Amino acid sequence: MIDENEKTPRDEAVDKELDGVPEQFRDDSEDEDDEVEESLDEALAALRGDLETAKQDVLYAKAETQNVRRRLEKDVQDARNYAATGFARDILSVSDNLARAVQSVPEALREDEKLKGFIAGIEATQRELDKVFGQHGITRIASTGMPLDPNQHQAMMEIPSDDHEPGTIVQEMQAGYMIKDRLLRPAMVGVAKKPD
Repeated sequence: MIDENEKTPRDEAVDKELDGVPEQFRDDSEDEDDEVEESLDEALAALRGDLETAKQDVLYAKAETQNVRRRLEKDVQDARNYAATGFARDILSVSDNLARAVQSVPEALREDEKLKGFIAGIEATQRELDKVFGQHGITRIASTGMPLDPNQHQAMMEIPSDDHEPGTIVQEMQAGYMIKDRLLRPAMVGVAKKPD
């Protein structure tokens, strides 16, 4: 049996070291060691939890930054593609008036030597305008003979017809245009319906 009162040489060395240290500052109990160890474990667990939270926050911040960058890139691309939308919409009326001018010239005047150059100039201007539209991604919407597409056509009237299926476009009153993949102006059309 070991006597607890017997001191080993190590205990004596520790006692010498602790000579002069007040009793309240001495760490003689194992309970205090256990409490300190438990509090350290709790603090470590709390720090690990904080670290995981910080890692998640960093991941979310990276993802949000990437999303913002993608949105900005898309906005810049859209601005490049569709910057001329307002101007193009305004210039369409000029194109319409030019087309009406060419269509309104009677055949008899087209053969007149004095007007041939003038009419050829108007037609050349119309072709040049169509070419510029094409260069900027502005295309005319097909309509006559097509089924009505409310995303591209605006039905202005119904026309009784035995020759066409109901809902088929039989007359175009104003041409419609797209700019790239967006509607610039819907085509104003007349749609076939069953006769009464």
